[in-house]
Amino acid sequence: MKRRLRSGLSASLLAVAACVALHSPYSLAARDAQTILKETCQGCHTPEANNALSRISHQRKTPEGWLMSIARMQTMHGLQISDDDRRTLVKYLADTQGLAPSETDGVRYALERRLNTVEKFDDQTSQMCGRCHSGARIALQRRPVEEWERLVNFHLGQWPSLEYQALARDRDWFDIARKDMVPLLAKRYPLDNPAWKKWLSTAPKAETLVGDWSFSGHLPGKGEVAGVMSVSADGDDTFKVNVKGQYADGSPFNGDGSAILYTGYEWRGNVTIDGVTMRQVFAAQGNAMQGRMFEADHDERGLDFVAAKQGSSRLLAVQPGYLKAGAETEVTLIGSGLAGKPNFGKGVDVVEVLEQSPERMRVKLKAAPNAQPGLRAVTLGSLKGPTLSVYNSIDQVKVVPEFSVARIGEGGGSTPKVQGRFDAEAWGKGADGKPYRIGVFPAQWKVEAFDDRAKADEDVKFAGTMQADSGVFTPGDAGPNPQRKMSTNNAGNLKVIAAVDDAGKSLTGEGHMIVTVQRWNNPPIP
Repeated sequence: MKRRLRSGLSASLLAVAACVALHSPYSLAARDAQTILKETCQGCHTPEANNALSRISHQRKTPEGWLMSIARMQTMHGLQISDDDRRTLVKYLADTQGLAPSETDGVRYALERRLNTVEKFDDQTSQMCGRCHSGARIALQRRPVEEWERLVNFHLGQWPSLEYQALARDRDWFDIARKDMVPLLAKRYPLDNPAWKKWLSTAPKAETLVGDWSFSGHLPGKGEVAGVMSVSADGDDTFKVNVKGQYADGSPFNGDGSAILYTGYEWRGNVTIDGVTMRQVFAAQGNAMQGRMFEADHDERGLDFVAAKQGSSRLLAVQPGYLKAGAETEVTLIGSGLAGKPNFGKGVDVVEVLEQSPERMRVKLKAAPNAQPGLRAVTLGSLKGPTLSVYNSIDQVKVVPEFSVARIGEGGGSTPKVQGRFDAEAWGKGADGKPYRIGVFPAQWKVEAFDDRAKADEDVKFAGTMQADSGVFTPGDAGPNPQRKMSTNNAGNLKVIAAVDDAGKSLTGEGHMIVTVQRWNNPPIP
């Protein structure tokens, strides 16, 4: 890309600008992508046959991946590009050189900002790549062998001390990267993949997403939510969005915004919910959407999201998803095209249907005192999918996430705090003796020192505050704290403890939370 002087633009500002650009519709007045490639990129990238450009034409990436490439051109090579041109270029590259839905399976957590995910890659990939960034960043791009080798060379050229840093100097990093990792990555993540070619030829038109969508979700620290998201066309691959819903406690979940579709299924939206701007990162295929919504300024505050287009028939969720043997409760079925007689499995009777519409059905249930503990398949006419957990008693409580990272912030600085947000999952033992998940239960929360060092440093006192009834932990302020030994900051090493009441018996579960310093480098793909 053409090198021009660009001063005063930090990497962090670029990351914010990139995120905003990704979730915003592009301007109709922007230049077309081919003109941008020719006039802005061709100064450095050599033209090749079939209107290809060196390097650019030999990679496939997600919208976030292409945004990061352009941001790198700006910070490292002085590229000057307008916001409109950047949006147009990312849209074009994601549509023509993106990833098929099957190619993002298993690693969408990085796009959805699930930053407490514990990755599972082979040891070689984890040690050679995952020590500096997520393995998902690698898995969300496709290159031929020559481009993977160039990426290795780029790493060493850009960070020449790489081989001598801790966690790299324990091996011959460059040789292993070239001789082992390059062929491995080229085989695992090749540029040419039949799945991508098939997707290009079969991807549905964006207008198929226009309509009303029934949705279900869960926000840690708050609970279950359901409602309807209305989508109307607002241009080519762009939409207006209206959300009307409510949490299980009755509080509203309403707002408006816009969205754009990349690659035929990558939905990116900006929706202001009750005054708070939230990002939407969904995979939208056919009559189904699934992904995560999270606050623009606090990606840790997010909810799982699953939706079905009205007019289709799909059972999305049962809220709440558990029932104690011998007890009565009300549950709500969420979905689209809901009709017919509900069935909750052996030992569970429908006492009364309290409310029914194509999007929701509220039902009073009763479980027999001798109902076998375990999961029941829930059906409604011909529809099935979610399960109902029947339990006699809770066997175990798990804190979710089991391991998490919170971050100090503010304290006069510009970087916000990153909260810890937790759920208490109850688990039981089925009739076969095997454990099964009952569901998320209310709990009383606290934190304790994780080890003797944390106890001696009084981490519980300084690292932050846990809300006892919600499982939301707010870290302390950033910067030196003169009340601490050697005036260190408010970092800490903590146990997260949830206590769940089961018929007067208190059961506890533990998790581990590191309270650490600010995250200065915060790219779209971590």
